[in-house]
Amino acid sequence: HALFADTPTEQLVWMSHGDRLEAMPQGFHSLARSANSPFAAMGDDTRRWYGIQFHPEVTHSIDGKTLLRNFVVHICGCRQDWTPLSFIEETVADIRNQVGTDNVVLGLSGGVDSSVAALLLPTAIGSQLVCIFVNNGLLRFQEFESVLDYYKHLGLNVIGVDASDRFYDELKGISEPEAKRKVIGKVFIDVFQEEAHKLENVKWLGQ
Repeated sequence: HALFADTPTEQLVWMSHGDRLEAMPQGFHSLARSANSPFAAMGDDTRRWYGIQFHPEVTHSIDGKTLLRNFVVHICGCRQDWTPLSFIEETVADIRNQVGTDNVVLGLSGGVDSSVAALLLPTAIGSQLVCIFVNNGLLRFQEFESVLDYYKHLGLNVIGVDASDRFYDELKGISEPEAKRKVIGKVFIDVFQEEAHKLENVKWLGQ
């Protein structure tokens, strides 16, 4: 079968559970079996639906990568022409089409995810983006000032808000880590919302 092209008839796969399928749905036929399961893989070639009982993505499944490539390339017809650059180009185009001439506000934490979003968005919408960088008082020494300066050096339209004292007041007496995390998250949202409401003509939240 095309799903198992270029793989041996008998192969090692990882099945990390004890349950098994006792009967296949209508239209399916068995593509592989194991000592524990007569339906370790099955397929409906008419609808091009396939299911497997094992994990092809782990290194323990010796030919799993080939199986995944067979499915993606030969069965689904994907061209394997995706690149990080094409992702940026497509994302920028999507943002422009969705946002138009509206303004966007983005909450910056100083971490990787929000920073990447902050750098990607201006490529699409330029000065329509406003970033809010909140200092929760828990960053490294002088990190708030240095990161804020770095953001501005990158050309980002960023507002720095030092809310350290507010975070300290809310965290007083709390020692349990999960409780701290929830307080920090809530205060961040509160501060961000207050600052965002001061802006005019903002219709989108960047995430």
